[in-house]
Amino acid sequence: MVVGNRTVKNALMFGKVKKWLGIEGVKLELILPEVGDLQEGSISGTIRFYSLHAQTVTAVRVLMIEKFSRGRRNDKLTDEYELGSLVMEREIAIPSQESVELDFDLPFELIKSEMDELEGRNAVLGGWARTAKWIRGVKSEYSILAEAKVRGVALNPFDKQLLVTD
Repeated sequence: MVVGNRTVKNALMFGKVKKWLGIEGVKLELILPEVGDLQEGSISGTIRFYSLHAQTVTAVRVLMIEKFSRGRRNDKLTDEYELGSLVMEREIAIPSQESVELDFDLPFELIKSEMDELEGRNAVLGGWARTAKWIRGVKSEYSILAEAKVRGVALNPFDKQLLVTD
């Protein structure tokens, strides 16, 4: 049985370790539109922060990533491309047990392949290009990643969501 200051010191040390690792710290949630339009060249959204203890976010980074896959089964290849990024370096105070929201507008630029260019030219070439992409198993998924830098924390909170496109 441990009595006195030793128990208090252990509790304080455990609390510091939890804070340093980000446990019970800032949680980050991305709020995106239900359907994103890739032709606009930017996407707007909101980042919601919440914490059990008062903390300070010092920077936020938002990325748009394209996961491009082609091929089928064992011959499947996948690449990831960063289409846009936004870094907001500002201090945001996150009060204890209250949420704070930060709006963002992320500009991006799509990477178009030769097949994508053919698809956009006219109906005949577009149909041919869509069929060729389907046969080759070409598929793109777009996602948004947000990561926050929190003062005094080693592991940064983040959220990644798939962007539903039309």
